[in-house]
Amino acid sequence: MTLSSLGWDDGFAAEYQPYADPSFQPARVARAHKHACDVLTPAGLFSAACTGRLLNASLSPADLPAVGDWVVIRPRPGEMQADIHAVLPRRTKFSRRAAGPREDEQVVAANLDTVFLVTALDQNYNLRRIERYLTLAWESGAQPVIVLNKADLHPTPGQVRAEASAIAPGVPVLTLSAREDADLHALDPWLLPGRTVALLGSSGVGKSTLINRLLDGERLATGDLSTAHGKGRHTTTWRELRVTARGALVIDTPGMRELQLWSASTSALTDTFADIRELVGGCRFGDCSHQGEPGCAVLRALEDGRLDEDRWQSYQKLQREQAYAARRVDPRLAREDRQVWKKRSQLARHYSRWKHGS
Repeated sequence: MTLSSLGWDDGFAAEYQPYADPSFQPARVARAHKHACDVLTPAGLFSAACTGRLLNASLSPADLPAVGDWVVIRPRPGEMQADIHAVLPRRTKFSRRAAGPREDEQVVAANLDTVFLVTALDQNYNLRRIERYLTLAWESGAQPVIVLNKADLHPTPGQVRAEASAIAPGVPVLTLSAREDADLHALDPWLLPGRTVALLGSSGVGKSTLINRLLDGERLATGDLSTAHGKGRHTTTWRELRVTARGALVIDTPGMRELQLWSASTSALTDTFADIRELVGGCRFGDCSHQGEPGCAVLRALEDGRLDEDRWQSYQKLQREQAYAARRVDPRLAREDRQVWKKRSQLARHYSRWKHGS
């Protein structure tokens, strides 16, 4: 194992220059615990803990090492133990809002080249879920690839592939069965030595089975679908980076029941819903609310069937989440939003009093 086989390149080497000290060395995070990690180096696997200085300097959990991160470690003499002194800047990252009531970013995986968005052609198949995963994949900076697994369970997988391609123009869409050797060759263009791929999807879509085939052996636990609900059971309970026999790096992730936007950037929505953004640009008024204004291109498309109502509702829902994320990071936007709702409430009260003659 070498640094380059783990994904190291000149860009990361340049970021490492401030730590060019013989006592330090770079390492890649294979598994992340609360304040400790298992890290890969040319010398082998180390168990590493964050230093107190790193913990104190971290403003949020997202600043601490995540799977796929490059970190600066200082090995302890004579041990396969090390201390983590820094996290190198991330080239890409797949983040979501952490599950629960707290406003925290959860970095699912970092420094990805490709994200396989895995869904199964059974009860799990849902175009709206694919749109949500696709939005976060574009936000990560990595290349998304939609993988429709369990194609053997669907009578017309080609038709489903066409549906998925229609909502993801320019994104590769593959149909395969993880249990068929011939099907796995479709993934070859992205499984190159030193390249990092993360598999993301709901429970039961076959991510662990797919990785087991790529690792050329049954290394991850797999489970059956729930017969009561047709939903997958969690068989992967942590994120882990592994090296395939061909030299590609793959990250398996637990099935995610909650997947909420974290970033306030609008570019990911534009990439995922390019067709809707084009329609919005064709409205007569620049501030069209698409609620009944004359010359609304969106309403025309909904009426004549060019725009699917469910896709429009999905876009609006994700747009609201993106706006919420923007308000969270920008107090000015939060104040402006409160002023808008205050004005609307006042107008509603005035209208109610006028209607009732008071």
